[in-house]
Amino acid sequence: MQNRLIILGVIVLGALYVVFSSLYIVDEREQAIVMRFGQITDVRSEPGIYFKVPTDIVDSVQIIEDRLLRYDIANMRVQVSGNAFYQVDAFLTYRISDPRLFRERATGQLSVAEDRIGASLDSALRQVYGLREFNAALSEQRAQMMQEVRDLIRPDLAELGIDVVDVRILRTDLDADVSATTFERMRAERLAEAALLRARGQEQAQSLRAIADRQSVEIVAAATRDAEIIRGTGDAERNRLFAAAYGQNPEFFEFYRSMQAYRKALPGTGTTMVLSPESEFFRYFGSNGSLPAATPNPTAPIQPTATPMTAPVSNEPALDGLGIEDTPAPTMTLQDGSTLTPTVGTEIPAPAEAAPLDAPAAAETPAQ
Repeated sequence: MQNRLIILGVIVLGALYVVFSSLYIVDEREQAIVMRFGQITDVRSEPGIYFKVPTDIVDSVQIIEDRLLRYDIANMRVQVSGNAFYQVDAFLTYRISDPRLFRERATGQLSVAEDRIGASLDSALRQVYGLREFNAALSEQRAQMMQEVRDLIRPDLAELGIDVVDVRILRTDLDADVSATTFERMRAERLAEAALLRARGQEQAQSLRAIADRQSVEIVAAATRDAEIIRGTGDAERNRLFAAAYGQNPEFFEFYRSMQAYRKALPGTGTTMVLSPESEFFRYFGSNGSLPAATPNPTAPIQPTATPMTAPVSNEPALDGLGIEDTPAPTMTLQDGSTLTPTVGTEIPAPAEAAPLDAPAAAETPAQ
């Protein structure tokens, strides 16, 4: 009885082993390769439960992925056509499209396939970057570069039964040495641009300063000219008034002028003068302080007339002979769009109006 139970148990275990070893399940994310004595007999890509010859001695099943797979490459150093170096991060997505070819060429192992994928991606990235200039990977050409890398890899990996879906470049940074060189070059360019702008500003400032200096010289010259004209006109009017006043009594004029000469020649500073008492200079010293006799019939006083004091206006240049008036004045456009235009030419200021001379000038009182 006990032996029967043992035999029954062995039969049941054998039956279970035969049943389970003849079944295999294919998931929706997987594919199955069925091999008999190492030769591929069938490929199952649809999900479900399948049967094979029991045990793995005759038929064996290899499960491979049917999902999108990703391969990453990081910190790859590539050189562009301008001899600059980039640090590139990229990844590739692929799918095993031909399980039979994948088994034959890569033994069905992802590790073997990824070695081939890494070498192909590295070569394609170097080839695409090597045909570009320094700024290509940072411009709108980036999408075209990724498409070119994908197209270069596809034929090579298709021999392994792998279909490349997409290639993406995650990061493109300058190498550390290139970054320092690029920074110094950009800094030099900005300094040169700043020096150029500063030189242009100094040029415009110098031009405006020269125009202002010229105008100040013209204005001062015109004002000096008007002042001299007005001063000369005033001196002439003063002399005319003095002549009209002193012409009424010449004797008094001589006495007055002698008193003025005594005051200036003998200021009381201890100056010694050796002169003859009969000298004409001491004519009035013996008069005991009496004034000369008045003129019995003085002439009528001369009525002074106002002299026009308007400065003549000339149409000639302010600084004749220098050709300043023919020089065009430069203009400056400010940042807000307004235009700064210096004044050109010189406007002569209006002369001072002369006071009305309605009454005759009073003669000065002689010093006692």
